[in-house]
Amino acid sequence: MRDLAPRPPGQGDAWSAETAAEGRRGSQRIVQAGEVVAPGEIAELLEVGRGDRVIVRRRVMYLDRRPCELTDTYYPLSIARGTRLAGTAKIAGGAVTLLAELGHVGVRAREDVTARLPSDEEATALESEVSQPVLQLLRLTLDAGDRPVQADRMVMPARLQRLRYDLRIG
Repeated sequence: MRDLAPRPPGQGDAWSAETAAEGRRGSQRIVQAGEVVAPGEIAELLEVGRGDRVIVRRRVMYLDRRPCELTDTYYPLSIARGTRLAGTAKIAGGAVTLLAELGHVGVRAREDVTARLPSDEEATALESEVSQPVLQLLRLTLDAGDRPVQADRMVMPARLQRLRYDLRIG
């Protein structure tokens, strides 16, 4: 969950830092950014109406120069319109750091993970086969007022993933 916290000034994004700490190289390519109609499940998460517009940043994540994840991050227009979140340029410290600078700090996240087969487009982008299962992770980040600030849809080859949850009880 380190990728949900703002980074200190001058530090790079959390993905690059985490992979470097493991002696690997993590990078990303932004393939699209801007206003789109919110897909149904994203509209529900962000509490906007069906057909409403949101800002999206679509990225391909790479580990050691191989695609390992497709990440689409969605923001309400009231938060992201007219900001660097709506553009394709890399954001120093990552989008979560920019969100914090804009006054939108996530304090809680909810994730839903499902397994499925990829679409043809997903399999191609992940350099995988359509017969190889993927995990889809939907994450909603909420601020202190329980308002949605960000929704993510991540698709990753199941064979490359291990999910670990360390939960405090009580």
